[in-house]
Amino acid sequence: MKRMKILLGMLFLLSSMSFATGFQFNFAGNQVPESEDVSGLRLNLFYGKTANVSGVDFNLVALGETDNFKGLQFGFIGANKVNNSFTGLGMGIVNLHKGDSKGVLWGLVNMSNDVKGVQLGGVNYSTGRTTVDFGLVNISQGTTFQMGLVNMTDDLTGVQLGLVNIAKTGFLPIFPFFNIDGRIF
Repeated sequence: MKRMKILLGMLFLLSSMSFATGFQFNFAGNQVPESEDVSGLRLNLFYGKTANVSGVDFNLVALGETDNFKGLQFGFIGANKVNNSFTGLGMGIVNLHKGDSKGVLWGLVNMSNDVKGVQLGGVNYSTGRTTVDFGLVNISQGTTFQMGLVNMTDDLTGVQLGLVNIAKTGFLPIFPFFNIDGRIF
């Protein structure tokens, strides 16, 4: 307990220094210092929400929420939530990205909209278009490449590799082992 008090004291001291937007500590929704923009390091415990973050975001047993993010998100026993735009690497048990994402999402569960980049996960679920999905289960509205046990998309513009491949625009709607864009024939 004494070590935790010392750590919290050091974090509060750091946050009060002149580089206030360079560091932010969120504890259960309380920000120190209060700012909607962080360029540097943001540390979240339980829950933190900041509008714009660029840099490194650590979510320790937390849901870290931001509207716009650039950099590295790390959810250690936690989740990363981005409401609008994301550029970078998001690693967490759960990545929830509602807007446009560019880069890599790596998590047990990735729930996204449009992803220009790679999703690596147990379950990758996208309500928009993805470029590359690697997972046990991959589901998207549209994709270029999926590799997993079960792959499903409405609009396939490339290749699916897996045990079960479902694509409305595939050369067959359901096919084992692989499926390709049926419009190329």
